[in-house]
Amino acid sequence: MRVEIHSAPHIKADNGVVKIMRNVVWSLLPLCAFFIWQYGVSALSSLIVVTAACLAAEALFLQLGRQSGDLGDWSAVITGLLLALTLPPGFPLWMGAVAGFIAITLGKAIFGGVGHNLFNPALVGRAFVQAAFPVAIASYTPSFMPGRLTEFIPSSLAWPFMAPQDTSAWLLASHLDGVSGATPLARWKFEGVVASSFDLLTSVSGHMAIGPSPLLILLCGGYLAVRGYLDWRIPAAVMGSAAALATVMFAIDPHHYPDPLFVLFSGGLVLGAVYMATDMVTSPVTPKGMWLYGALIGVLTVIIRYSGGLPEGVMYAILIGNAATPMIERVSQPVAFGTAVKRKEKQS
Repeated sequence: MRVEIHSAPHIKADNGVVKIMRNVVWSLLPLCAFFIWQYGVSALSSLIVVTAACLAAEALFLQLGRQSGDLGDWSAVITGLLLALTLPPGFPLWMGAVAGFIAITLGKAIFGGVGHNLFNPALVGRAFVQAAFPVAIASYTPSFMPGRLTEFIPSSLAWPFMAPQDTSAWLLASHLDGVSGATPLARWKFEGVVASSFDLLTSVSGHMAIGPSPLLILLCGGYLAVRGYLDWRIPAAVMGSAAALATVMFAIDPHHYPDPLFVLFSGGLVLGAVYMATDMVTSPVTPKGMWLYGALIGVLTVIIRYSGGLPEGVMYAILIGNAATPMIERVSQPVAFGTAVKRKEKQS
């Protein structure tokens, strides 16, 4: 009888990078479909162009031997889809291509590729175009516009380095000139208008400048959590801390601050909490660290929204959380059995 002796670990799971990434892509497909239903061919084109730019940048740096990974590991596809979902549906396609290329270049390739990046690549690309094209990225279009499945939002087809076409004439032609193109967060911050929490949760109310439904995001994230590809502690900490701070502020001054449900379901908080803050590479691995990390992101998001010049703050909050991850992991490491006793004996 032949006996084989192997070193630990002796039990291996069949989960690998490719399988995990593929499941994340599958979970994103309903969100992409909903986004296309909301905004039509412009949203579809944005998803395709941004993802293609990410794949092209990934292929380039793999060919140059500058990063680890493989084009078939689905990581670049995830970056492209998430990045496109954070951009306005009428964002010029050439700017979306720039965002995708930068996301891979500055967000992943310069750190060495898959598993080495310090920051979420999709948010790095989003932050770059936020600084480079501030007017275009702040220009949102109402959802469920007539003809959206056959006509582009005019600004989508702007030529490189040319000013995007004003969409007011397009809205006028659609007999919807009275509809605001501002996001619910922007309308609250600059106009004092608070949208219905139910409309924000479902995103099915007509002509709101809003992204995929937070309810759908939570359902898709729940699929990943059940499969073990997402740790529920991080999104729970992000949304719980944001809701707690928003509740305190609302109780102090309900005329100045919105209710907690508005804070949770407006903007990109749910998408960021479920899909971006939970990035396995850029988030802590210890349970205590996950709670600290998520709480930091949730609190920072609310503070930036309330006090910053921009209506949204989740992107910067997650990037700050990514930067703080090494420190959080150091302070949240579990103490080895007997270590505390030995330290006390040495001190005495």
